[in-house]
Amino acid sequence: MFNYRQLHYFQAVAKSGGIARAAEQLHLTPQTLSGQIGQLEDRLGVELFRRAGRRLELTEAGRLALSYADEIFQVGGELEEALRNWHAERPFLFRVGIADVVPKSIAYRLLAPALALPEQVRMVCREDKLERLLAELAVHRLDMVVADSPMPPGMDVKGYSHRLGDCGTTFLAAPALAATLAGEFPQSLDRAPLLIPGEDSALRAPLLRWLHAANIHPRLVGEFDDGALMKAFGQAGAGVFAMPSAIAAEVARQYGVVAVGATEAVRERFFLITVERRISHPAARVVTEAARSGLFTAAATLNG
Repeated sequence: MFNYRQLHYFQAVAKSGGIARAAEQLHLTPQTLSGQIGQLEDRLGVELFRRAGRRLELTEAGRLALSYADEIFQVGGELEEALRNWHAERPFLFRVGIADVVPKSIAYRLLAPALALPEQVRMVCREDKLERLLAELAVHRLDMVVADSPMPPGMDVKGYSHRLGDCGTTFLAAPALAATLAGEFPQSLDRAPLLIPGEDSALRAPLLRWLHAANIHPRLVGEFDDGALMKAFGQAGAGVFAMPSAIAAEVARQYGVVAVGATEAVRERFFLITVERRISHPAARVVTEAARSGLFTAAATLNG
């Protein structure tokens, strides 16, 4: 039988980056912990760590093992809580997957109406790559997935994409950088430093196509999978960055940046993906209705 205690020890070492620190957290001696990790590696027939200076780094097999360990102990924690509260009156669960390329402000504004339902709702949000979230959706570990693209073709997952809405794109920059941009928008972006979203973002390709079609050639100084990190670099003046116009005013206030222009030619779309053709979950229904009647029909802009 699989030794889950050893798997827990492995997870602790992987998270802490070393035997000594993990041993202190687990109240074990480093020798005992090292022996347990060695036994686990022997049982699995693979090396889970390799030494990099004073630290331990995960091997490719170790990274795979850690992803499973995280999921196993998360599910175990959920089971423990569910059984502990079996007889208690509990709010109904609303389990949402959020593709990691969806801006946090968009996700919040989409999901907030669910918390205003008359029934008590407990929302569980998980952020990950879209493909992994869809796999969770397929086995009913999620009620819905919020994404910036419809369900990809060719996936072995039965699901339906419900379009929530779309909006144009606003370009933002730190005030000092904005003051240096010459000419009218969008020509002002030519040779300007530009921060763009990573390859998983549905906005990236149409944004680059639009720039190419307009014969605008900015200097690409950064690509970011994490939208919050991109905004932080933009706030520091590293480059101009693009945001959905629906949240441009909010981003400008929060990060102290200004709009340098906007276009409706580059539109970002957002979808709700479920396993149902007709949405039946009450929280998912209210999210859909609120998005279609509010967030994207009255997208906030900085110019008016």
